[in-house]
Parts: sequence; C-alpha cells; structure tokens
Amino acid sequence: MYNCHAMKELLRKLIQAETTIENGELTAAEIISAEFGGAGINAQIEKWGQNRANVMAHVGSAKAKPGIMFVCHLDVVGPGEAKWEHPPFGAVESDGKIYGRGTVDMKGGIAAIVKSICQVINEGTKLQGDIVFLAAAGEETDSCGIKRFIDNCDWPLRGWLPSIAGVVIPEPTDFAVVTAHRGMMWLKVTTKGKAAHSSSPELGVNAINSMRALLDELDKYRIDAEPHNLLGSSSMSVNTISGGKAMNVVPDECIVGVDIRTVPGQNHEVILKDLRQILIKLKEQHPTFEAEVSVDRAVEAIETEPDCGFVREFCNTVGVSETKAVSYTTDAPHLKPLGAPIIIFGPGKPELCHKPDEHIEISDLDKAVKYYKSILLQFLA
Repeated sequence: MYNCHAMKELLRKLIQAETTIENGELTAAEIISAEFGGAGINAQIEKWGQNRANVMAHVGSAKAKPGIMFVCHLDVVGPGEAKWEHPPFGAVESDGKIYGRGTVDMKGGIAAIVKSICQVINEGTKLQGDIVFLAAAGEETDSCGIKRFIDNCDWPLRGWLPSIAGVVIPEPTDFAVVTAHRGMMWLKVTTKGKAAHSSSPELGVNAINSMRALLDELDKYRIDAEPHNLLGSSSMSVNTISGGKAMNVVPDECIVGVDIRTVPGQNHEVILKDLRQILIKLKEQHPTFEAEVSVDRAVEAIETEPDCGFVREFCNTVGVSETKAVSYTTDAPHLKPLGAPIIIFGPGKPELCHKPDEHIEISDLDKAVKYYKSILLQFLA
C-alpha cells in the first residue's frame, strides 16, 4: 500500500544529498540502492572518481512481454546566488509543497518511480516483463553517466531485457506526455592575438577586437534548416565571454561560449562547418585574425513517433489525448542505441527548474506514484 510519508522521506533524503557537481552523486545512489534493497530488489552502484555514481536496478519476470526501462538523472544544478526563502537543500515541507534544489528536476520523479516499483513488488505482482531502472550522473553538465552506461552495457542490457517496449524519463512535464525535444550544441570559440603593452597597442594584436569581428558575423549568420512542425526553428545565442588579463596589456586571447539549439533532422557537423567557414572568411579579410572553434557538448534532438503502439498505450493509461514537444534537452538522445520508443513524463512544473525556491506539490508526487504504477501494471502485468 502506498505510504505518502515514506515517499516524502525518500525525497527529503535525495534533496539533502546535495548532488551538485562539487559533491557528486554517490550519496543519492546509495539512498536509492538501500530503498530498493528494502523491497528485495537488486541494485548495483557504479562508482568512479571520488564521488561520481550511477545506480541501476533490475526486476526480473516471466519475460512473456517486452520490458520497460526508467531512466533518471541524479545530479542537480547549484542553488545559485539569489536568495531562497527556504534552504536549498533543507527539504522543507510547507503549504503542501516540498522545497529544495532538485525537487522538480528531477528527484520528485525519481522518488515516485522508486516507490511505485517497490509497491508493485511488495504487492506480489507477477510480472510478465522486466523492469530496469537507471539513475545516472552528470545530466546537467556532460551526460557522463548515461554515456558510461551506453558504452559499457552489452545489448540487450546484459541479457536483462530480451526486448524493450519503451523507455520512460521522469523529467518534469507536469504530466504532459513529451515525445520530442530540441538538441543542443555548446561551442567554445577562441580568438588569438598578440600581447603588448597597452601604451603601444599597435605592437600587438587585440584578441577582443578579433572577437568583435566574429560576433558581427555571427549576428548575420542564420542556420540553414527546415523548421520543425512542433519545435520551430533552431536557435543560437552567445552566452559567455572572457578575455584580457590586465588593463595595461593588449589581450592575446578571448573566448565566447555559443549555445545552439537544434531540431530533429539537423546535422551538427553542418553547423560546425559553417562556423569554420566564417573563421576562414575573416582570416582572408584580416590577416592577423586567428581563431578556433571546439565542441564542448553536443546532444541530438529527439522525436518518437507519437502514433506508435507504445506511445498510444501509454497515453491511454495516463489519460492524455495528445503528445507534446519541449524546447529543453534531456539524456534521451543518448538512449537511441536501445532502439526503443522514448517518452518523457513526470511530475512537477518545468518552469520551476533551476530557479530559487524550486518546489513540488505533494499531491503531484502522489499522482505520479499512481501513474507509474498504472504504467507498470498495464505493460508488464
């Protein structure tokens, strides 16, 4: 039987684990492993470095039906500099909500899935298809956890799943069924100059001036791609810049960070080629211009066919008539080697992600457990 108090306690522990990039995910992985262990479910922690970790759990079955996989991320962004009404890692309960970094993105969804799986097992349900649960490290930074899982896992999933009906990612969608999202490509562009004393700037090459020329070109650049019917056009934004070491030194380096969001069907390499052509053009126009571009992070866009059997049955189970697309990016594209439909569906309002006083409604946690349990029974019982 579902226990709301136990659900809230699990979520509190996960919030208080403070799984920022500085602290790592190991503590949260241990909390989840212990929770599964209490229900007799085998869970394995993969640890690397001092505190990085993935946690995986597997529930076997009669294998008469395809299995289902749930994929989560353990890490959170930092609390930021803005003031919080409640401590960001205090897991304070107030007015029917639980406050804290990660409540929405995505520890509320993790807690709900873990509890729903444990509930199904504790009730003695005879499963006809397997359950695989993965909570991975690093989704907010470099997707290192999901990449390790994909790179190290023999298909199909070390024999756990002979076939997979679908993958569910409990990112906060406010219970919308999401089947498509944008991709992203983070670029670092560096202009190189020549240092000199600022009293004689003509003896140097100013890397900031070179960057200004590049930024002017980027303002005019338009990514050549057909708009997506749900996600619209791709976008580009220059979001970081750094350069110069002292007021009396001509800067010999300037770096910008460029965030490009792509739509399904776009080739990241084409965009990268375009930018390199811009650098070549500037070099031809200005012989002292020197620059290079590198990819800091790249994740493809994703789109699951909304009319496929898994999506239709999922929508019927949770009472949703239409699927949606979102502009943000998840770990979902890294799961394409599974060859299974991917749905993003979870509790919490996505507009609260990464903001001060992030919180989730306790009623939404209760609803999530009911939905995930219904999904398990519909597809696997």
